[in-house]
Amino acid sequence: MSVATRLLPLVRLAPGTVHLHGRIEPATLPDPLPRILARTAAFSDDVTQAARALVADVQARGDAALRDATARFDDVVLDDLRVSTGALRAAYEGLDDALRAALHQATDNIRRFHERQRRTAWFTEDGDGVVLGQRYVPVDRAGLYAPGGTAAYPSSVLMNAIPAQVAGVDAVHLVSPPGADGLPHPLVRAAAHLLGLEHVYAVGGAQAIGALAYGTETIPAVDVIVGPGNAYVAAAKREVFGQVAIDSLAGPSEIVILADDTADARFVAADLLSQAEHDVRASAILVTTSAALAEAVQDAMEAMVPTLSRRAILEAALADYSAVVVCDTMDDAVALVNHLAPEHLEIVTRGPWATMGRIRHAGAIFLGPYSSEPVGDYLAGPNHVLPTGGTARYASALGVDTFLRRQSVIAYTRERLARSGPAIVRLADAEGLDAHARAIQERLDTFAEHPDGNADPT
Repeated sequence: MSVATRLLPLVRLAPGTVHLHGRIEPATLPDPLPRILARTAAFSDDVTQAARALVADVQARGDAALRDATARFDDVVLDDLRVSTGALRAAYEGLDDALRAALHQATDNIRRFHERQRRTAWFTEDGDGVVLGQRYVPVDRAGLYAPGGTAAYPSSVLMNAIPAQVAGVDAVHLVSPPGADGLPHPLVRAAAHLLGLEHVYAVGGAQAIGALAYGTETIPAVDVIVGPGNAYVAAAKREVFGQVAIDSLAGPSEIVILADDTADARFVAADLLSQAEHDVRASAILVTTSAALAEAVQDAMEAMVPTLSRRAILEAALADYSAVVVCDTMDDAVALVNHLAPEHLEIVTRGPWATMGRIRHAGAIFLGPYSSEPVGDYLAGPNHVLPTGGTARYASALGVDTFLRRQSVIAYTRERLARSGPAIVRLADAEGLDAHARAIQERLDTFAEHPDGNADPT
């Protein structure tokens, strides 16, 4: 097969693309990298307007709007939006033994990992009349979205619910679109039962996000909404942000593999395809210093793609948003990876731990030839809800912190305020905020009038 008809385009990073200190000038990047970098979670006007209308309808009409939207989009007429605990238990009991065991194993690993993220309040006393500290308080309610349709994502239920439970959230409410039987997918229900979730609703789409944000007769309003969904779900999350917190505006999935000539081409090809199969806008990029590996990976992919069930999606994603990039040096390769700031990064090089030390921007990092990305998606324990579209430059994986609020604690004694008060008054006066100054000065005046500490409460 000629290079022109390769499934995965091959490009070279030209000398001079990487400047001093590892910086890259985006205008110098070869195609298709600029197109890949421009790929974001942006929504069309039609999607935004439709999501906005659905959210507004739910805010105005509550459960009636949810039932109307469910009949319209899911072709299901619901008598009860809430899924019974019996239906959750039946789905769990209907699992085959091997799948049930796998879900339990994943649950244990995910919970163990996230328990290490627990926060502890701290307080410090300076010995001179001041105690300062910080405490962590979970939100009261969390809302989880689990996609439906032809696929089911019990792993997403685990990844989103377990950190909320570890954080100490009292009530976790799960929404997921119904199938023809009026219930969410059996695997979603089984995962909910496994985690002890009792608040589950057969509602999906933008309307479900509106229900979680504003509340209805059946679904209470929550404080934070997390979980993946289609463009309408993501657009609705953007609409309600501010009314509630959200995890992120996630874009299509992406993987970058940083590899040298020690990598197995078949492993690399398979891992690239594992993310490319998600969506026609998914991105799979190999960044390597080995031209021989680049060619071998292309060959391996062309042998694998025709054997996979999502061939059409793979071919579109590989052609439009994927590439093999050959770099002259590992320094250039590392600089490009940091510029891409990928959601998933596999490092398959000599001394991958040392290479990782040079990586600044990535959502999750997988080290060595046996840490395939699907290990993280399903079983290892770290969260698979990760920043996409280059947002790993400033964002992190979903975790326990997503469901916590930090609260500062300040406690001054009378004596300490008497000493510090004049400085506070000066700063407030300098900003022209005389009521701020007055709040302190009233106390200073009282201290002067009653040096023994006794003051007339009138």
